[in-house]
Amino acid sequence: MNGAETILKEVPVREAIGLRLAHDLTRIIPGEFKGRLFKKGHVITEEDIPSLLDIGKEHIYIMELGERELHEDDAALRMAEALMGDGITLSEPHEGKVSLKSSQLGLAEVDQVLVEAINELGEIALATVKTHSVVREGRPLAATRVIPLTVSKAKVEEVERLAAEYRTAHQGQAPLRVVPFRKLRAGLLTTGGEVFSGRIQDKFGPAVRAKLEAFGSEVGEQRFAPDDRQIIVKEIHYLLEQRYDMILVTGGMSVDPDDRTPGAIKASGADIVSYGTPMLPGSMLLMGYLNGVPIMGLPGCVMHDPYTSFDVLLPRILAGQTIVREDIVRMGYGGLNNG
Repeated sequence: MNGAETILKEVPVREAIGLRLAHDLTRIIPGEFKGRLFKKGHVITEEDIPSLLDIGKEHIYIMELGERELHEDDAALRMAEALMGDGITLSEPHEGKVSLKSSQLGLAEVDQVLVEAINELGEIALATVKTHSVVREGRPLAATRVIPLTVSKAKVEEVERLAAEYRTAHQGQAPLRVVPFRKLRAGLLTTGGEVFSGRIQDKFGPAVRAKLEAFGSEVGEQRFAPDDRQIIVKEIHYLLEQRYDMILVTGGMSVDPDDRTPGAIKASGADIVSYGTPMLPGSMLLMGYLNGVPIMGLPGCVMHDPYTSFDVLLPRILAGQTIVREDIVRMGYGGLNNG
């Protein structure tokens, strides 16, 4: 052996006492259990033989690694460590896989271009959630995996190089990270003569409160206004003066003559990023900024649909991101909710 290649030796299980396993061995009991029976590197004892035979192992592999090869577990761990950033913890390697889990409630930041570049290398895999997904504590946002039992060091080193290159280009930020949500207070303005007069019960307030509270934020105050542009503008300025972190205006977002909200938001002095999003439900949402404060006009679907354009943009705002026109344009791809 010249040390360059990995050698796997097949040994009858009854002759393997005192030898070390080359890889994890899994035990499966249908409908009851699936998990690791023995870990890589375990020294086989005479007492282990019945258990090995129970899972159908008449022979096992003993491995001698080459100088330029890595075991699947070691390779998966090195890749995960190179890619992980803030808000992430790692699982132990198991059968060539390491899970990267969120240590907090927050927004997943994943560089798609880098993920694809890594998967182009072959024999190794990186699976992730989509960037800007909401991840909760303890939930996975990515996993590294090695397909064969061993892989060349060169491929893992290339992953490490790509990750280091990304950090250099992004002020030290890792390609995979979780951004925690800020605890914001929102000022909520509900428009519409039918609600203002008491003819119908407000359903916007409870829906919006629930969505914010799910992320640790809150509605600090809710006010009501009729379909009158000047009154709506006055109420928006009032909420701005109260120094709320976000202003949410609900109702009156369609193109009907009586719906005054979009014009009032613009007349308040807000810089409009977009009125309308390429997403259904939620296409009539308005996104803007008033003196640097995010202001949103929320369409009626927010009251009853579980996932709308508001649910896409809200987590990003809570994570401290500024929404720009390009972000809105990108919402069209995958933006049709058939649920």
